[in-house]
Amino acid sequence: MKTLDQLQDQYDVIVIGSGLGGLTAANRLAHFDRKVLLLEQHFVLGGLAAYFRRKGHIFDVSLHGFPYGMVKTCRKYWNKEIASSIVQLPRIVFDNPQFSLETSFTTEDFTDKLVNNFGISRETVDNFYKTLAEMNFYDDQSMKTAELFEQFFPGRNDVVRLLMEPITYANGSTLSEPAITYGIVFSNFMNKGVFTFEGGTDKLIDSMAAELEKNGVDIAIRARAEKILLQDGRACGVQVGGKVIRAKSVLSNANLKGTALNLIGEENLPEDFCHDTQQMRLSTGSCQVYMGIREGEKIDDVGDLLFTSTHPTFDPAALIDKHVTSRTYSIYYPKTRPGLDRYTVVASMNAKYEDWDGLSPEEYAKGKEYLCEDAMAHLEKYLPGVRGKIDYVEAATPKTFERYTGHLRGASFGTKFEGLKVSENLPKAVPGVYHTGSAAIIMSGWLGAANYGVIVANQVEDFLCKS
Repeated sequence: MKTLDQLQDQYDVIVIGSGLGGLTAANRLAHFDRKVLLLEQHFVLGGLAAYFRRKGHIFDVSLHGFPYGMVKTCRKYWNKEIASSIVQLPRIVFDNPQFSLETSFTTEDFTDKLVNNFGISRETVDNFYKTLAEMNFYDDQSMKTAELFEQFFPGRNDVVRLLMEPITYANGSTLSEPAITYGIVFSNFMNKGVFTFEGGTDKLIDSMAAELEKNGVDIAIRARAEKILLQDGRACGVQVGGKVIRAKSVLSNANLKGTALNLIGEENLPEDFCHDTQQMRLSTGSCQVYMGIREGEKIDDVGDLLFTSTHPTFDPAALIDKHVTSRTYSIYYPKTRPGLDRYTVVASMNAKYEDWDGLSPEEYAKGKEYLCEDAMAHLEKYLPGVRGKIDYVEAATPKTFERYTGHLRGASFGTKFEGLKVSENLPKAVPGVYHTGSAAIIMSGWLGAANYGVIVANQVEDFLCKS
């Protein structure tokens, strides 16, 4: 890591933000022998794939599950050591008023559940999988996810809940989004199961930082980009900490809307692009409750990911309501972090920014206290007596994520689907400026963000070669 006064005056590329998209893009560009600077406004790398330490505990911020495709991405664009740390989460639990079951989330096991638990014919299941597997970015976007489900599983809200709820938690998608935004993501998961990094996010991010520095990338933390600088309408650098650093290209991993309207500035954008950016919808935010189990205490293995709800049916509006009825518990056992004989639990809830914005300090504190008490109370169903074993508990809201990541409105999953077009068109509007990260549901989550980083890094390299 370097301080601002240790940085060079000029680079080939400046990457703003160190989410998985920014980190992967920076590493890819370094492999092209480009001189790369990575700026991160927080004091740890990772964006929403970050971690923090409290009272001897290490808490991962992101929901700790992603598709097997992450193995290939890490092996090809990072290193074998990072890829070899990826392990399966074998026990995915669903518990709600409509059904309770456990699955490995592999194609075979999930098919068995749909056929034997829900009475869906194998032909219908196979045709559903086939339809999703054939979806791509350039398909017709007129069909909504709700229409897709009605086509294959008419009137089966319980089946929709099984198929949709994990994806909603993973990337904020809803039934009103284009069907491809669901299909592409679900197809990625519906393969060999759900995976995570053995050793936790801290090991992952530290390994990625070491790889970046080995490959010659300069990294500066506590370095908030203030402005993307332009000359004759083209990128020429970044202002950070009052210092001007020149670059041939700038790649932003910051919030897309904030990148365009704030870092570049409306006055520097073509009118039609500015309009599209202003109309672009941000995705939902999240609340989380972090619970640390006292040293020396143990908890039973009740599953790795618990999708729980007390709501009678699957209702997307209920998932983000401030009166929480649905929670996903990510449980970290010592096996998840070898060498650290500690247990932690993270409860995740989709949320609306406006429910937390504008509250008085007293109201805000009371709301966070309710989240903590509620998460612990409902966890007791799966781990009786767990409250007495918890020695640290804290809550985060969309306001928390806005503060630490800079994401406007604390958006956990970037933008809605129209954001992909804005992200792709940014270098056309302002030559030399690129964006990567959670732009559109299909480019969010661990795998989507990392792969989009690769895609955009290749575009930047092509631009630099032609400059």
